[in-house]
Amino acid sequence: MNPAPPGPSPAVTVVGIGADGWEGLPAASRDALRDADVLVAGPRQLGLLPEECAGERVAWPSPLRPAVPGLLAAHAGRRVAVLASGDPMFYGIGRALAEEGAALRVLPHPSSVSYAAARLGWPLEDVEVVTLVGRPVPRLAAALHEGRRLLVLSADATTPAEIAALLRDRGFGPSRMRVLEQLGGPAERTTAATVADDWRHAPGDPLNVVAVECRRAPDALRLGAVPGLPDDAYEHDGQLTKRHVRAATLGALAPAPGELLWDIGGGSGSIAIEWLRTHPSCRALTVERDPVRAERITRNADRLGVPALRVVTGAAPAALDRLPRPDAVFVGGGLTAPGLLDACWQALAPGGRLVANTVTLESEALLADAHRRHGGELVRLAVAHAVPVGGFTGWRQAMPVTQWAARKPATAHPATPSPGADR
Repeated sequence: MNPAPPGPSPAVTVVGIGADGWEGLPAASRDALRDADVLVAGPRQLGLLPEECAGERVAWPSPLRPAVPGLLAAHAGRRVAVLASGDPMFYGIGRALAEEGAALRVLPHPSSVSYAAARLGWPLEDVEVVTLVGRPVPRLAAALHEGRRLLVLSADATTPAEIAALLRDRGFGPSRMRVLEQLGGPAERTTAATVADDWRHAPGDPLNVVAVECRRAPDALRLGAVPGLPDDAYEHDGQLTKRHVRAATLGALAPAPGELLWDIGGGSGSIAIEWLRTHPSCRALTVERDPVRAERITRNADRLGVPALRVVTGAAPAALDRLPRPDAVFVGGGLTAPGLLDACWQALAPGGRLVANTVTLESEALLADAHRRHGGELVRLAVAHAVPVGGFTGWRQAMPVTQWAARKPATAHPATPSPGADR
């Protein structure tokens, strides 16, 4: 039996290239670039190609991501080769091409992260990688934990100094930093290890990776990796879900990678912020009607390393129109707004979770009715703190919190109508 003929060649070949340029490419990558009708890359990568690569040269426009579909369509039917730094599927253009459904042949090169780990002698599986390319520097704060090793992909030559400033501001000034430039190329250079508190290096090469060995200052506030951060971690005006109730609430919401949370009545943003801190791919938006509190939420999100938190300023349920469908909803305020709870339940994706907290009798009655109609759990959370009583110690009871938590069925069933709903 004759073997089946090979399938059609992929429409796009993605070639990884390093700081060592054409000389560092294996034969298969060189052949793909020579054979291409169209060569697509940034100006720096295009400048690394010799004249023997005769295809039409197209520089990526800025912004890059929205241009991908049009560029692929414009060169349909031609042999297209895309150049990318290092491994195209590691924070590279390969992801954008794959998301557009392009048939890809990927020829990777060692990534700058692989080179950095090799130079430092760091086992790569024990290192956390954070990219600041096209992303705000405050997102690094979520990765700061005592003893952790970080490799940070810089946006440009100024990024190392910005990292040092953030480390000092977040209580990690004793952390050791090294900047590794032009990894794998003839101009490769590594700065001497310097603690962030003493960082004085002038900007160097824009193509760099920053290695950070995290050390927390003795007097810095310790932030753990699970929900229930200290209340002092937040700027607030009293509208804050307190630490122990917050931990229980996040447990009921059960965040998972990639899921989207609506935090209704954001207050200080603590629930949405700690949802986002559970995994880098988690998403969240918070709805807060008070503009002053909305700005405070943004500051808290930056401070705690999740600047991607989207803050919607407006009153629910009206502000919920046209928002993306959530996997989970937390209602921490505004429960008595007409139709709010039902609107949140209807918006939930099948299998999604809704958690609502209250301390008032009026809102408690609404939660009891929701529990009767939709099931789930209705619990009361009571927390007491030890305080001085004269020369002794006694308990001071915080206001008890009533919490309703329910999961929307994968197949929706008609809700039991509320009393009087047919009148």
